Amino acid sequence: MIGSIRGPVTHVGVDHALVEVGGIGYRVVAGPALLAKLTVGKEASVFTHHLVREDQQALFGFASTEELAFFELLMTVSQVGPRLALAITAAFPVTKLQLAIVTDDADVFTAVSGVGRKTAQRIILELKEKVHAAGIAAAGASSTDSDVVAALESLGYSGSEARRAAGAVAGTEGELDVRIKAALQELARSR
Repeated sequence: MIGSIRGPVTHVGVDHALVEVGGIGYRVVAGPALLAKLTVGKEASVFTHHLVREDQQALFGFASTEELAFFELLMTVSQVGPRLALAITAAFPVTKLQLAIVTDDADVFTAVSGVGRKTAQRIILELKEKVHAAGIAAAGASSTDSDVVAALESLGYSGSEARRAAGAVAGTEGELDVRIKAALQELARSR
């Protein structure tokens, strides 16, 4: 699988860019924010999701590992394909999307073209289940900050980012979900 590519950009289109690696031009489908950063003739480094299906292969590009991890999480939701997952990931910062899931804010998702109310609710429901399966269930106040760190890491943040955010909200009172929300807000402020 192709996890990232680096090379000169040879073309930037409306929804993709061509990045040349070893004489081969890779077509990388990406959101508008990433495409705006790419310049023909300059070197680019892009994190990628290599989609392989019976009838197609595609590379989806992202500026950060957080965006890539959230895209891959969205792809696990039923009836959310790669194009819709890319549109959602490109529409808002990852921290805002994660906060929307934690706070049941379907309006954030319905603001994305192609996402209706039912799809938004399905995303929230299915991703909450995934988060709970990863050990981020709402727990009593006896939970430690290591639970917040584990929750943030399972959402795609690096260990250092997760520890920093958990440390910044260490004095927050309340259940685990309240502390996770506070940590996500802290991460959103620091970007």
